[in-house]
Amino acid sequence: MLIVVDDLTGPGIVALLDEHLRDMRATSPPESVHALDLDGLRDPAVTVWTVVEDGAVIGCGALKVLEPGHAEIKSMRTAASHQGRGIGTAVLRHLLAQARARGLHRLSLETGTQEFFAPARALYARHGFVPCPPFAGYTDDPNSAYLTLELAR
Repeated sequence: MLIVVDDLTGPGIVALLDEHLRDMRATSPPESVHALDLDGLRDPAVTVWTVVEDGAVIGCGALKVLEPGHAEIKSMRTAASHQGRGIGTAVLRHLLAQARARGLHRLSLETGTQEFFAPARALYARHGFVPCPPFAGYTDDPNSAYLTLELAR
């Protein structure tokens, strides 16, 4: 398993992000879907990493810089066919290490409140993320959970 920066042009990442967006739209009301599409992920403030195994893209995660020292975790996804193998944990650990290497002092994220998102919320809690108010233009939404983590400096 290899985690690499992705240029978002290969069919593997396109398919994985399509799967991600389909699930987000199937589990959340339209106004509560905050997943970025390919164009949103191509923003210069965003870096996307993919997990590659035997040439296949099986997971991804991204950091979007919001302001100096603060970034948002976006597009955390493990391919449905590879869930339960610790890929999400590996991606999150990689994002945390990248954030620290970049001198970030805070990471925040938005995830859903529906049962579908319970494993994601548990993963973030295991790594020290705690609830926070909406940030970066998000608003109070019963379908969204907002979490943050202060990184050691």
